[in-house]
Amino acid sequence: MHRVTIYMKPDCPICDNACKAIELSLPKSVPVVMEKIDITGNAELLEKYAQAVPVVLVDGQERFRGQVDPEKLGTLFYNEPGNRLAGIE
Repeated sequence: MHRVTIYMKPDCPICDNACKAIELSLPKSVPVVMEKIDITGNAELLEKYAQAVPVVLVDGQERFRGQVDPEKLGTLFYNEPGNRLAGIE
């Protein structure tokens, strides 16, 4: 199971667009949990990400800041040898 975490602010059009792009580019055949975290309720996250949202982590590793490239995001779920979906044997 993969986890996509999105650090975002409410009423942020860039964040909303990133969430839509992520939802559309995630492979349907790979189990993925998507977690949206509002940074405004956490002083530490707000200080760290206030000027960078959205920030997207895939399986705990930061992959995007500000904008999401749907094509690059989709490729994160493919293994190089034979282009098999990650996690699918």
